[in-house]
Parts: sequence; C-alpha cells; structure tokens
Amino acid sequence: MSDQISREENNLMNGIACLGDNCVDFYDETGEAFFGGNPVNVAVYLQRLGLHASYLGAVGTDPFGERLLKAVRDRGVDVSHVQVKEGKTALTHVILRGDERILGDYDEGVMASYAPRQEDLAFIGKHALAVTGLWGHCEAWLERIREMGVVTAFDCADRPEDPAALAAAGSADILFFSDDSSGKPGLQEKMRSLWEKGPAGNKAGNKAGNGEEKRHLVIATRGARGSLAYDGREYYSCGIVPCDVVDTMGAGDSYIAGFLAAFLREEEIFGCMMAGAACSAVTLGYKGAW
Repeated sequence: MSDQISREENNLMNGIACLGDNCVDFYDETGEAFFGGNPVNVAVYLQRLGLHASYLGAVGTDPFGERLLKAVRDRGVDVSHVQVKEGKTALTHVILRGDERILGDYDEGVMASYAPRQEDLAFIGKHALAVTGLWGHCEAWLERIREMGVVTAFDCADRPEDPAALAAAGSADILFFSDDSSGKPGLQEKMRSLWEKGPAGNKAGNKAGNGEEKRHLVIATRGARGSLAYDGREYYSCGIVPCDVVDTMGAGDSYIAGFLAAFLREEEIFGCMMAGAACSAVTLGYKGAW
C-alpha cells in the first residue's frame, strides 16, 4: 500500500493540473455529442503523451455530465476533484454547413459559478504545473497557485486583450495565445507587451521556492505558419510538422500539451515548440478533438 501511495504522489508531483471549463459540442442535425473544452483537451493529450494529468472543473447532474466524466476518466485523466453540481453541463449547439462548423447558442451551465475549493487548491499544489484558459473562471486563482511553487500556464485563445487574459498575465509563467494576423507586423510588439505584464515585471514575484528565477514565456501559435515564443530576451520561431489535415479541432490544445510536457522535461524553448507542433500534427490527422 505504501508503495502505491508513493507512486501516486510521484505522479502528481511530476504531473499537470488542468483546471477550468469543459463543454459538450452537440450537433443538432445528427444528435452527436463530442466532449472537450480547453483544459479537458489538454489533459487528455497529456495522458496520450504519457504524462499524468488531472482535470478540475464542474459538470452538471444531467446525463451529459456523467458521460463527459466517464469519457475523460477512460482516457486515464484523474477526475477526482471535479465538482458535480445540480444543473446542466456546459453545452454548445453546433450546426454543420458542408465542412464548416457554425457555433450556435452556448449554455455555460454549472461552469458559470465554478471556483476551486480549498481541497482543490491543495490538490493542485501537489502538481508540478497548472494550466487553465480564457473561459475557465480561474485567472484569479493563478497567483495563489503560483505561490505554492506550482508553475502556472494560461491560454488566452485568440483574445489576449480580453480582461480575463490580462488578469491572468501577471501570474502566468507561460502565456499562450493564437494569432491570426496572417503575418502582419506588430506580433512581436504584442508579445513583448504581454511578457512585460507578466511575473518577470516583478522580480520578487518571479522567484521559485529555492530563490532561483523562474522561466517566463509568451507563445503565439500561428496555425500553418508555426509558432513564435518570447522569453524577455529573444524570439524563437518554429515551423509545423507536415501532416495530412483531417480536422483542426483540438490542434491548439494539442500544441499546449506537447509544449508543457517538454517544458517539464526541461527541454530548451525550441524543443518545447517542436514537441507542441508534433503533438498537434497527431490531432490534425483524425476527426474530432479526441
């Protein structure tokens, strides 16, 4: 029993806590339901890479909540700290027009009032890294999580100027956002501005528990144009891993998972970017997020 406990504790200490939103994509015309949400996807992809991942969020007492939890659990993700609340699981209505998905009404359900409990924060504190995103309602908790010695990451999606993203920027060691500027000038300046809003702007707040300075990064994912990273000193550019594209759903979340897994292996920045691109290429090769 003690050996089993030691293995579980070791998994947590070397794993990643993914917290925040989940969602059911419900296709009105076919009746199909696909499960996802940024932190859910990242957690599943991390498990695919062989890294321990935990998901923390809230699902409803409706059938979708039970099915979502089972699907994520079946992929090896720890869902022991998911809150099950009376009400509906978050759901997006999706309409198909040829090969195009049109997102319709979105009901946030019980995720609208989600906040990690004290026991959830203690659980997160056992992990090496915690990641959340724009719709996770967790940006206000990043500073506290970081103070526990956990590396923090945040995905701004395509809205780095959103109030939630800007609130997260000051406490996120690693900040991701997707850029669709099609090569227009100004991206590097945007990245530098976001980096300056981060923990490195406050040297006292950029120290790890052992007094060493933490790495602080801003990464822009650019679709077929690859990705760009900035560490406060220089920019790093990385291309894509060529693949046959079947479906783009989950590609950005895959990049984040690959990058963070390599980051925990203490790979150099370019190596983390390549790992993100490789993980994304796998997801691009099949239909659906996972």
